[in-house]
Amino acid sequence: MTGDAVKARNGCMVAYTGQMNFKKLSGGGNGLRGMVTRRLTGEQMEVMEVQGQGTCFFADRATEVNLVRLNGETLFVEADNLLCTEGSLQTGTSFTGLNGMASGTGLFTTKVDGHGWAALTSKGPAIILRVSQGQPLRVDPGAYVAHTGNLNRALKSGGGWTTLIGEGGGEAMQVEFTGEGLVYIQPSERLTFGGDV
Repeated sequence: MTGDAVKARNGCMVAYTGQMNFKKLSGGGNGLRGMVTRRLTGEQMEVMEVQGQGTCFFADRATEVNLVRLNGETLFVEADNLLCTEGSLQTGTSFTGLNGMASGTGLFTTKVDGHGWAALTSKGPAIILRVSQGQPLRVDPGAYVAHTGNLNRALKSGGGWTTLIGEGGGEAMQVEFTGEGLVYIQPSERLTFGGDV
């Protein structure tokens, strides 16, 4: 960093060289409005601002770190998977409805807008899947990390009558993406509401 700022998950700095200042940001870094929004939505992430001259290293529980470059588009990401962003990027919340409930993360997800880099974490190397018109993608909610592009997401049932009689394959719910864009998944699953039926 050369005097610029980075917003990062509180406590994720593991080392730095040079001169750095660390400041906790209330409400996820968007002032009072951001704090109120995050409290109401339950999409909470403690954020700090790091500013200075030198190199700062961030990590979280030995997870993989994946860099995503935004050029004016919006990144939708689970709060637990957002490690840090350049200070020029704006963060907020987006309503996901039942999709978020199925993934066990609530009714809202984090969105990141603007121009700059965002760092995402994943349990294992992230897999980037392209969605195109006429080629929908279904993802296990526990493996979903983030997505960009012009995508619609809808909760779909993976079970039929065999699930109801207890002979299902354990993949009762999926999130279906349609449109044009990229979906980031991890080769691991978090515990979800609809995961093992």
